[in-house]
Amino acid sequence: MSSGNESDEISVNVVSENENNEQTSESESSDTIQENFSELLDAEKQKTSECEEKLKHILADFQNLTRKTQSDIENGVNAKVDEFFLDFLKIYDDFVRARDVFSENKINTEGLDSILKNMDSLLKKYDVTSIDALGEIFDPNLHEAISVITDADLDENTITKEIRKGYISQKRIIRPTLVEISKKG
Repeated sequence: MSSGNESDEISVNVVSENENNEQTSESESSDTIQENFSELLDAEKQKTSECEEKLKHILADFQNLTRKTQSDIENGVNAKVDEFFLDFLKIYDDFVRARDVFSENKINTEGLDSILKNMDSLLKKYDVTSIDALGEIFDPNLHEAISVITDADLDENTITKEIRKGYISQKRIIRPTLVEISKKG
């Protein structure tokens, strides 16, 4: 019937009930562990996402603070520079008036002219320019009207006289021009 090594026997693996329960238990335990890891991973991903959002907000706040601090510093420096030039312009005006008085009285003004030339160089060096107003239309951002004349020949709010020069530095008004303006009669 059968030759030497071949057998008619069928091998059967007998699994006891305890072993079957252990395999099922191990499978369930593995599923539970995987679910726990998945939940922990999801929780950590959520924490990481929250931390990233907080970090983005903190970085944005820091950048805003940096910009504001820089702006405050620039504004503070500009205010001090403007204050200095405002005081300087008062002295400059005094020199111009002195030169004009000496010129009217036919007194030599070469020394004053030289000083004014140096002062003009200083103003130019720091980009401080005068506001040309005569004949222009009144602009409250650049001019300060201190008198009004009636003239039917001129347009309304035309500047007829410049009483004191105004100056601009870095697109900021250091001092407005004092002017006289016209009104239609």
